Amino acid sequence: MKRTRTALAILALSTLVLTACGTADEPAPSAGSGGTKSVKLQLQWFVQGQFAGYIAAADQGFYKEQGLDVEILEGGVDIVPQTVLAQGQADFAIAWVPKALASREQGAGITNIGQIFQRSGTYQVSFASANIKSPADLKGKKVGNWGFGNEFELFAAMTKAGLDPGKDVTLVQQQFDMQGLLRKDIDAAQAMSYNEYAQLLEAKDPATGKLYDPSAFTVLDWNSVGTAMLQDAVWANTSKLESDASYQDTATKFLAASIKGWAYCRDNPEACRDLVVKRGSKLGASHQLWQVNEVNKLVWPAPAGAGMIDEAAWKATVDLSMTTKNADGQTVLTKAPEGLAYTNDYVQKALDTLKAQGVDVNGAGFTPKTVTLTEGGA
Repeated sequence: MKRTRTALAILALSTLVLTACGTADEPAPSAGSGGTKSVKLQLQWFVQGQFAGYIAAADQGFYKEQGLDVEILEGGVDIVPQTVLAQGQADFAIAWVPKALASREQGAGITNIGQIFQRSGTYQVSFASANIKSPADLKGKKVGNWGFGNEFELFAAMTKAGLDPGKDVTLVQQQFDMQGLLRKDIDAAQAMSYNEYAQLLEAKDPATGKLYDPSAFTVLDWNSVGTAMLQDAVWANTSKLESDASYQDTATKFLAASIKGWAYCRDNPEACRDLVVKRGSKLGASHQLWQVNEVNKLVWPAPAGAGMIDEAAWKATVDLSMTTKNADGQTVLTKAPEGLAYTNDYVQKALDTLKAQGVDVNGAGFTPKTVTLTEGGA
């Protein structure tokens, strides 16, 4: 899905290759046809509404306006986007901040240049009948999680509630769907607001023969609990940012076009739904509209401007990455990130460019839609 669903062990293995390959001598984005620069963007997962802004930027010609010819590379189970970037196989990549910082600590030369998702989209969902209204209520329950680095917000919440994740709950390796919860094999399941949670609402309640109503479930939202960590961000090659003026210029232009794409999806969610479906998403139209709508909630409103990295949110993510232990007693990071882990320099220039064009980069008036789901998300 949206996130890199590969084990942290794969991250470590991947970065061994980084050391051998290096990044300092990688070429800048190549020249495309008609004087444009060819740029490769690596997604975290398969094409879906999570990436609608980038798809819209390509389809609506926003990248071309900036002189860029952007190839969007689909992600997959065995693709670690930040590693693809660090090895020079892509010019930019979309990745969750904790995972990217873990790769960075292991040697990947990458920098966060645009924090597109301002909020976390991770939930822990249970049937309302389970009476799990807070992380403390998870005690003694069967708690599902995907692992692979996706579990740290959950573990931070349990730790904050005074629970020992290794002793006070029964941890269950959850599949990347909601069948375990629907069968009641587990009491609480990990879900993204824009994907797996919708899968629950697209399923039939056997007691009524109708689709489940949201009231059938209780949602723990880590933004409300206080253990949210930053997710989808645009990552760039650190060495090129520090030495290549052409790449710096490309980074600014790429961000400007991408943010314009996200503004387009904010104002035209149905159109972006259609673009995602047209590009070959395996998920249905109603599911994709739900996804675009929910992702918009993570991007907008953006008081400081879309893509700006909030220092407090960054610090909270880093602190949780260094202090929260998973079931194996491991933390995401062993120390604070060093060097150019993030910068707002390029996104600020991009926002200035867009404001000069009259583009609303804050979305203060954003109002999400009410989306009607259909069985199976068709």
